[in-house]
Amino acid sequence: MNESCDPGDDFDETRTAPSSWSPRTPSRAPWQYTLHIPNDLRAVTVCRHTLGLILAAHGLPHLADSAELVATELVANAVTHTKGPAALRLHWSCGILRIEVWDADPTPPEPPAPPARDLVLAEAGRGLALVKGCADGWGWYHLGGAHLPGGEGKFVWCELAEAA
Repeated sequence: MNESCDPGDDFDETRTAPSSWSPRTPSRAPWQYTLHIPNDLRAVTVCRHTLGLILAAHGLPHLADSAELVATELVANAVTHTKGPAALRLHWSCGILRIEVWDADPTPPEPPAPPARDLVLAEAGRGLALVKGCADGWGWYHLGGAHLPGGEGKFVWCELAEAA
């Protein structure tokens, strides 16, 4: 059977949820959340807990450990290495959870380098290596334009695929 990712295939505004529906049943319909955060290290914990609640509410608690780890690293990088506000955006579609973190600094993130022998136990400098190792894909893109606070910035993103 050929499945579609178009929410219009299964969505009918006049229908009510079946009585067997529960928050633990993963939704096939796409969804998106954006959490605007200040440049404050406490935002890392707020984002991690919020992400866990969102995934549980959408029946995706099995993605929480990996999603919380990579989101924590991306948000921590944004609030540690930039001076302005940031945002965490979550997007679910077609069995893929995309986690994006925006910050106002247009400087590209440094790709993870292979760890030097003496840096293996270091606490700093391994965030993007963790993201690369845990995610099914990651990258970044530059933004420019007056529609953003500060006029520009970048999104650093990663994707986690739901296991089949």
